[in-house]
Amino acid sequence: MEFLKSKYARVLTIVLLLQTAAFYALARRPEITPNIGPLYMFPSQIGNWQMLKDQPIEQEQRDLLRADDLLNRIYVDPAQGRELYFFIAFFKTQRTGQSPHSPKNCLPGSGWEQITADRPMVNVPDWPVPIQINRYVVEHGAEKSVVLYWYQSHNRVIASEYSAKFWLVADAIRYHRSDTALLKVVVPVKADDIEGATATGIEFTRAVFPPVLHQLPM
Repeated sequence: MEFLKSKYARVLTIVLLLQTAAFYALARRPEITPNIGPLYMFPSQIGNWQMLKDQPIEQEQRDLLRADDLLNRIYVDPAQGRELYFFIAFFKTQRTGQSPHSPKNCLPGSGWEQITADRPMVNVPDWPVPIQINRYVVEHGAEKSVVLYWYQSHNRVIASEYSAKFWLVADAIRYHRSDTALLKVVVPVKADDIEGATATGIEFTRAVFPPVLHQLPM
């Protein structure tokens, strides 16, 4: 276990050093910051899913996230009585310190404890290969939820925070871009049916992926 912790620490140190070096070298070079349509215009109908409402995000949380645009929405499937939460945080640039906050670090601070974690592969439309995403099962008292999340930037989908840092450096050097987005799907677990909640989250991920591709810059 100590070996693994040491290994991860070394990898993270190398990535952070590369990131620092890259941004230092590029600090005086112009950066391409793509514009996207406002997230509040994201489709309200996603397959069988309908928008119930947009959830307001408190200013304190906005100040912490430092995203250029945010979407925090509840979708429902009336026919099957299902409900879930969909979140997008978009960052035009990460040069000035803004970057996505990993849900696996934020959830414990909100009182949620991790039960299990893995990275399933998901076949999605309009994408040549299956994407890998994070799946966390978390609990808060008697409540449980399945959390799916991934990072999306410059024509790629990334699950690992370490890989996201690597590609941040690579894209900054090659394309003068550091934009990214964090996408999260949260499905409440009913009747302790974790597999059912997971299936619902993956179904929604498949349905929402094409509109996400249309919304976010490639």
